[in-house]
Amino acid sequence: MRNPLSKTIVEIEPSGIRKFFDIVSEMQDAISLGVGEPDFDTPWRVRDEAIYSLERGRTFYTSNAGLKELKVEIANYLHRRFDLEYDYRDEILVTVGGSEAIDIALRTMLDPGDEVLIPQPSYVSYLPCTVLAGGVPVVINLKEENQFRLTAEELEAAITDKTKILIMPFPNNPTGAVMERKDLEAIADVVKKHDLYVLSDEIYAELTYLEKHVSIASLPGMKERTVLINGFSKSHAMTGWRLGYACAPKIIIKQMLKIHQYAIMCAPTTSQYAAVEALRHCDEDVAHMREEYNGRRRYLIHRFEEMHLQCFEPFGAFYIFPSIQEFGMTSEEFATEFLNRKKVAVVPGTAFGACGEGFLRISYAYSLDNLKVALDRLEEFVTELREERKGA
Repeated sequence: MRNPLSKTIVEIEPSGIRKFFDIVSEMQDAISLGVGEPDFDTPWRVRDEAIYSLERGRTFYTSNAGLKELKVEIANYLHRRFDLEYDYRDEILVTVGGSEAIDIALRTMLDPGDEVLIPQPSYVSYLPCTVLAGGVPVVINLKEENQFRLTAEELEAAITDKTKILIMPFPNNPTGAVMERKDLEAIADVVKKHDLYVLSDEIYAELTYLEKHVSIASLPGMKERTVLINGFSKSHAMTGWRLGYACAPKIIIKQMLKIHQYAIMCAPTTSQYAAVEALRHCDEDVAHMREEYNGRRRYLIHRFEEMHLQCFEPFGAFYIFPSIQEFGMTSEEFATEFLNRKKVAVVPGTAFGACGEGFLRISYAYSLDNLKVALDRLEEFVTELREERKGA
């Protein structure tokens, strides 16, 4: 028989995040710190609005680009929170999560052979989506000594005459790194100098703890060069609702809409009505969740200091990225051994790129009680490893 599979898809590796999650789901008394999903329930008034919309029979397709009411509220929200100006009529597209927005943005903008700069460690979808769109991924290795921020010098060194898009994954999954305004201004200068476009994944924009998030699209001359990706999964604890959005110049959104029309039709109607309520009335819920995450973040930093485990302080998202290089194990070996011996699942740093070797991603989107138990087990584990290395 003829091979039914595409060579391109066969060569793409499956997500390294899910491996340990699948194992721990079948392990009794195990704790998972591996999945980036809020442990909070979606705010009640959002759920209530969804129920109401179903009771009213709002179960039909919306327009392809999304409900007008939702796009208006997205535009209002981005102006209110991040000083961004988008026209709801032709600069905003509602998508099935931020992941769809990333995929169709790359498919819209890339021709075969165009290069996409991908700072790593970073979210697992950027590289395969680039490949599936016919682009060429070019990895920029971020460094711990720079707090895993992208520098203008690193960007400049990676640019060739084939470079078209820079992905900006900040606040960052898995490191928790953020880019401050001065960092973004330096990046923007390089982007404009080389006539590049930016895909800015700002799904964690509401989860920053040092200062308020700054979007690169808000800088002079950058809105027309930026596709901004955001959504409701992390900020409003709405992962299962599968709702995101893209904001970009009209010329880009118009073509993204074509792919969305043919592949998706429209984002889930019930989720869209619920999201209108989320944006209108849930700022306090978002602030509460942010404060809870911040308390967990500080707790983890304190515990790592107590157990002398090296870790830079992250100021975004809900991840922390400790170094385990002292133990002479790969990230995969450490995570596997930790799971088998102490029944705690974390994600090897290499799931987010080769330069994540020697690090672990630990999510603190879990209750403080679970974090305390897991960190006690981690302290036991690293103490045992240090004793074993002494005796070797």
